[in-house]
Amino acid sequence: MPELVGIRFKSCGKIYDFQADDIQVKKGDLVVVESELGLSIGRVVKEAFPPQEEKEYKKILRVASEEDLREEESNSTLKKEAFEFCRERIMARGLQMKLIETEVILDRKRIIFYFVSEKRIDFRELVKDLAQKFRTRIEMRQVGVRDEARMTGGIGLCGRELCCSRFLVDFAPISIKMAKKQELVLNTGKLSGCCGRLMCCLSYEYREGEEPIEEPVSEADESRLEAGLKEGLHEVSQSGEGPRREAGEPSGGRHEPGAERRPRYQQRRRPDRRDRPRREASTSREAAQTPEGAPVTESTHPFPSQEGMRGGLPKAQAQPQANAPTQDAASAEQKRRRKKRWRKRGKKPTE
Repeated sequence: MPELVGIRFKSCGKIYDFQADDIQVKKGDLVVVESELGLSIGRVVKEAFPPQEEKEYKKILRVASEEDLREEESNSTLKKEAFEFCRERIMARGLQMKLIETEVILDRKRIIFYFVSEKRIDFRELVKDLAQKFRTRIEMRQVGVRDEARMTGGIGLCGRELCCSRFLVDFAPISIKMAKKQELVLNTGKLSGCCGRLMCCLSYEYREGEEPIEEPVSEADESRLEAGLKEGLHEVSQSGEGPRREAGEPSGGRHEPGAERRPRYQQRRRPDRRDRPRREASTSREAAQTPEGAPVTESTHPFPSQEGMRGGLPKAQAQPQANAPTQDAASAEQKRRRKKRWRKRGKKPTE
């Protein structure tokens, strides 16, 4: 039965199974295989193991030689050139897309461009420019923001390299429920990574459906705890901080559990302003009368007028102002102004 080996093409990429046949390889060797994209160089990360499913597997072509490694190095130069040219054409055509990475197949039969965009882009004219320049098959692939962080790399809030570009293979779904379960601060700036999404490390210490394990308390620990509690109560009673009483006996105070307490609706409450009697103000000072029938003067009126206020304090009698108009003079002045307005309108004034 043929043996399989696990091969990885990128540092944090998936592991693919290939059939080794008679080729002797070990962990860490570079081999040439034919993948879905074409000829590629991969690294063996899993040694030979028997297949678990009965299906056809692709075979390893050969162990990578020095010529293959030189070809791979020359492809890195072409990769940089293709990246710069593609970015220049994107800016020239005004496309709303961000180029991230370029990949060149070992036999140069295909060049793959990875980009990020918020919406769908019509890049048909761009593909024509690239195909005319490099004379090979061009493929454009749109990726998400999490894949962008994996390809570009960076430093996280912890000060270390991003998990997705270091060892993560798949992106697990992350929800805010994980942060709540771990009692973390629900701050978007502290819970989001370089990609703007919730950090993948929130799932490291979260297991759905698990509850915290409570350690059982033995009988010896319970008896020791009760003895310490009684001893503490006895010391407090002899120190004079409270009335002396036996351990476990309620004090009967106001807030003790054993004390009798009145219901809330029977407790005395403070008088509200609405319960106070309202004072009925008279319509005019002249109409107000005292209980004896005498008119109210400035000294006996409960609400002193503005004329009787000097410096914010009420006085018994108001001092007469020098040029204060009387009531007759004020009414005569109003009549005079009314006649003047009617004359301007050309009408006869009424008394």
